[in-house]
Amino acid sequence: MNSAIIVAAGRSERMGGKMDKAFLSLGSHPVLAYSLRVFQECSDIDSIVLVVRREQQIAAKSVVKLFGIAKLRAIVAGGTLRQASVEQGMQALDPDTRIVCVHDAARPCVTSALISETIKSAKRHGSGVAATRITDTVKIVERGQVVASTLDRSKVWTVQTPQTFRFELLRRAFDELSSSGGEVTDESSAVERLGENVHLVQSLLPNIKITTPDDLQVAAALLGIQ
Repeated sequence: MNSAIIVAAGRSERMGGKMDKAFLSLGSHPVLAYSLRVFQECSDIDSIVLVVRREQQIAAKSVVKLFGIAKLRAIVAGGTLRQASVEQGMQALDPDTRIVCVHDAARPCVTSALISETIKSAKRHGSGVAATRITDTVKIVERGQVVASTLDRSKVWTVQTPQTFRFELLRRAFDELSSSGGEVTDESSAVERLGENVHLVQSLLPNIKITTPDDLQVAAALLGIQ
């Protein structure tokens, strides 16, 4: 079974105020609805677990009902850190899950094709993480605004979501975090700590993460929303 964990439990601090970006309007729908619909429509996904802030669980149920998300298995409350939210999601997965796909609800432009490619990679290699090659020149700054060095951009990628893994691999990675007290900002970093290879899947279409208010306008343009 291929299961998805859609994470919408962040604090959205860069949106300003106390806004929850997953529930902001993007066109006529909340941001969360776009990812939910794509995972619902993806033939390679069998089950969905949605992780939201505790105070948003009722709102999340309304979104799920309104958009007919029949693959939903559970809505669970997230933690204070991303890894805690993913852990909560993993505990709610169907016991038959063999592949787990973790996605940020704040990436509404994800496509079914990209989801399927990460699943294919995870089945073959153990992991499949959506990523994009860097095209800008990247500088290292150690103090102030003075350049210390320049990276070879041919070797630099930015990672996105979905991040997809064999369940047993991601389970081992999170168990190691728990025992060591380590903190990571994404699932691929947790797997890297095990010394395991992480395979990237090139994302060919824009897959932006909504972080600031301006990103809503960019996402709307990419999705063709008037």
